[in-house]
Amino acid sequence: MDVRRELASFLRSRRDRLRPDDYGLPPGRRRSPGLRRTEVAQLAGISVDYYIRLEQGRSVRPSAPVLAGLARALKLTPDECDYLHRLAFSEAPAPASVASDRLRPGVHRLLEGLMPLPAYVISRNMDVLAWNEMGAALVADFGALPRSQRNLLWLLCCDPAARSLYIHWESAARQGVARLRLFAARYPDDQSVVSLVGELSVRSPEFRRWWACYDVQDCGSGRKEFNHPVVGRMSLDWEALLLPDGSDQYLVTYTAPAGSPSQGALDLLSVVGAETLQSSADHLGGADRW
Repeated sequence: MDVRRELASFLRSRRDRLRPDDYGLPPGRRRSPGLRRTEVAQLAGISVDYYIRLEQGRSVRPSAPVLAGLARALKLTPDECDYLHRLAFSEAPAPASVASDRLRPGVHRLLEGLMPLPAYVISRNMDVLAWNEMGAALVADFGALPRSQRNLLWLLCCDPAARSLYIHWESAARQGVARLRLFAARYPDDQSVVSLVGELSVRSPEFRRWWACYDVQDCGSGRKEFNHPVVGRMSLDWEALLLPDGSDQYLVTYTAPAGSPSQGALDLLSVVGAETLQSSADHLGGADRW
């Protein structure tokens, strides 16, 4: 990844999304709806020439005060600030930590112990490394998929079934894209991330468009609305918990309030979903869980 070019593109994307009236500036005649470079420079407290050099990807390395001024002027979120700093201080990419696709035996037992809650483990590039029966019954029969397709973002962007499963499909997909961009900056030499970006750029026009937006987000919890083909609509809270071994693996779980219609749907899924998966496993000659 050319970090200077990435920094330049990121700054332009954040400038373009701003509106003059957010700062009390007159709209005037503008070639684009965002702020002008001169306005961003003034708001950030830096020279116009210096800011232009940043947006042109020229060999400059902004200091911490300059980055703070840019973050303030561009109204960056905490995740976007993290992304900005990683780009600015990564002129020579540092060696990335090795991402592991091997799980400790205790993590496998934990997944089974969480039943009947849906749960699975993902890597930093959202490969699904392991899952329990309910995790597969909720999202996809991971064991029936080729390993190259056991990736949450791949499923969201390339599997037509995902568009029906997630009620707010675009929001879920864009959140995944924003997460991947953040990890691409944290690990610029991770070939698994590079390969995933390349494949999705070829396969999905939506991914190409959203990747070019430079949105950045690392969300560890939230709520997803499902329209499940077997049990219908569910509103589930999810948590992504970082496993404490330095492997960048996350345990993802889904829950619903006790006594809610969504919990009733999960209870039903624990029965009919397990039967469906068992039938699929028998057909395939045994399900591959990890």
